[in-house]
Amino acid sequence: MRILSLFIWITSAAAIFAFVLQPVGADVQLLVSALTIAFLFVITRFNRTGPLRYIALATASIIVLRYAYWRTTSTLPPIDDLMSFIPGILLYVAEMFCIFMFFISVFVVADPIERPRARQLADDELPTVDVFVPSYNESAEILSLTLAAAAGMDYPSDKFTVYLLDDGGTDQKRNSSDPETAQAAIDRSHALRTLCLDLGVHYLTRAQNVHAKAGNLNAGMERTSGDLIAVFDADHAPERAFLRETVGHFSDDPDLFLVQTPHFFANPDPVERNLGTYKHMPAENEMFYTMIQKGLDRWNASFFCGSAAVLRREALDEVGGFSGITITEDCETALELHSRGWNSVYVDKPLVTGLQPETFASFIGQRSRWCRGMIQILILKNPLFKQGLTLPQRLSYMSSCFFWLFPFVRTAFLVAPILFILFNLKIFNASAEDFLAYTVTYLIASEILRNYLYGKMRWPWISELYEYVQSVFLVRAIVSVIFNPRKPTFNVTDKGVSLNQRQLSNLAWPFFAIFAGLGMVLSYAIYRYQTEPALGDLIIITGAWNLLNLIIAGAALGIVTEQPNDADGISLPSARAAELEVGNQTVPVTIRQISSEKAIIELKKTMTTPLRAGEYGRLLLIDPPASVILPSIPVFIGKPSGSDHRSFVVELDAETCHFPAIASLMLADLDLPRSLRDGRQKRRSYPVALLTLIRWAIFSPFLAVTAGLSSKSTSERTSRRRRPTAEKPQPVVEAA
Repeated sequence: MRILSLFIWITSAAAIFAFVLQPVGADVQLLVSALTIAFLFVITRFNRTGPLRYIALATASIIVLRYAYWRTTSTLPPIDDLMSFIPGILLYVAEMFCIFMFFISVFVVADPIERPRARQLADDELPTVDVFVPSYNESAEILSLTLAAAAGMDYPSDKFTVYLLDDGGTDQKRNSSDPETAQAAIDRSHALRTLCLDLGVHYLTRAQNVHAKAGNLNAGMERTSGDLIAVFDADHAPERAFLRETVGHFSDDPDLFLVQTPHFFANPDPVERNLGTYKHMPAENEMFYTMIQKGLDRWNASFFCGSAAVLRREALDEVGGFSGITITEDCETALELHSRGWNSVYVDKPLVTGLQPETFASFIGQRSRWCRGMIQILILKNPLFKQGLTLPQRLSYMSSCFFWLFPFVRTAFLVAPILFILFNLKIFNASAEDFLAYTVTYLIASEILRNYLYGKMRWPWISELYEYVQSVFLVRAIVSVIFNPRKPTFNVTDKGVSLNQRQLSNLAWPFFAIFAGLGMVLSYAIYRYQTEPALGDLIIITGAWNLLNLIIAGAALGIVTEQPNDADGISLPSARAAELEVGNQTVPVTIRQISSEKAIIELKKTMTTPLRAGEYGRLLLIDPPASVILPSIPVFIGKPSGSDHRSFVVELDAETCHFPAIASLMLADLDLPRSLRDGRQKRRSYPVALLTLIRWAIFSPFLAVTAGLSSKSTSERTSRRRRPTAEKPQPVVEAA
């Protein structure tokens, strides 16, 4: 059977290449491509798994290969015209890189794997687990929820221990020569030690801040001994069932080193917030966590993402702990362990909820770290030559690393039409007929396949928009790593920043300059079209290309126009039942939304005395986990949130002792947030997506200009608010 399968593959490949190399005219090429695209369109309407999936991949690949052959043999400028040849070759390299990424990405997601639920083990079969929450500069308010949720996970209490690994209170920081830095570290250390004591969590710190997050995790390993290690970022609060849903996989495979779960976020990233897409468009990371990681998992190449994961201590000990040569210690660690023959598993079920960067500058800082770290891996630990990896693993890791070279490609595509419009450089030699027969059909086939594979997780034009806004800054970051791959340092992404009014990002000015430049280039293209009719076809093609770039640049101005946010930390939809006690009245309520700061509650029956804003009360859990005693949560009643006066906003006046109850309300079950995430995963047609992009491009420049002219607002770190507006009784602990 294996010989027959190999024969079929070789025969099919030979037939495809024979077809690709056939010389035909533009009219025949257009006809064949149109028929092939029609066939591709039809088969992509059906099942997205099994044989039809492979047929769709192969069909699109034929058109892509046909374009690559034509592009290589028929369109390059002559070498004796260096002014056109050099930029022409750079554009050609950028296109060939895209085609290379097309094929390597198709390989990665050709057969994504769906893992069954982890086997549920009896308590006496469960391994011991050390839960690490590394922190550097996160506030106690952010840490309180994560630590309380981690400590409240459903797991035998004698088999797991939660540790806060505080890199903000190290000996080095507390003994700093700068008195302010030293005092801040001392105060932080004292506050977090108290917090951990109150939550039943162990506080650990170390002598020096060396090797960033990897060094912090390794210091924690030296002082603990659990069989497994669960890692949560400081703002990643786990669901109560997290360990039950993951550790069972380790008992099924003694060579398993990693179980990774998706990163799910309770707030929009700056792109989603500023464009207003968070509630109805799939999040930017969903393509990776919903499709790509499952594709990587098929090839035993899903990798550690730094949080929301469980790792085997034995495997980490074999490689000396978490790797710290690059600033993406997570992927680097997974690469080392995969090369040693260890296995990984990806569980496609969000089991944590975290925070996205709030500002565009923080977003760029985070992506810059990811980009530089993956380029470091490419240079310092190139997966292609890494001993011990299988061929599929090499290709999978190369795909993950090479992806971050997109800023060069995006820059090339931005500049290419300008070179012809302004300088008449002929960097792409093709007639309008050839361009239609080869280039346009190639683009259509690629987009059909991309929508087929990722349409539910990534709408059309969204990738282009995200890549453009990052490319403006990441080109320089990549160049710096190439020249000095050991220079980058780990930077913590700032979370929980409050923006109280619309304002321009302090990184906005390059986007205004590019938008204005592209607008002027378009104007000159229109002028040339009117005055140089002989070049009309080329001017139309390059002008349309430049217009698309202008539309993307216009939409990007909306992204750098920061909209106000509600920095209440993690806020989740809910349907939990509770009771509200105000004075001598107790009424059942349903919690509709909750964060560590406030909640929206809906009264299930009318109170004898109407609620008044500013009243003091208590929120009681009526269905806490078995054998758990949780305190009621003191609240201040706010204004009604609906016209029926049955829904109210309540401010939580929480102390540390109340966070286990808040964590239970928020994170006992993430089914509702998961369903909302799944509800956003809907396909959008290209015409509708294009109209949306154009709408952003039209209105965003006006919003950006008005935001720039308005007064600047201040940004400040989130702090918990107190409402000392009513005298409150002493807290009581209520048995459930």
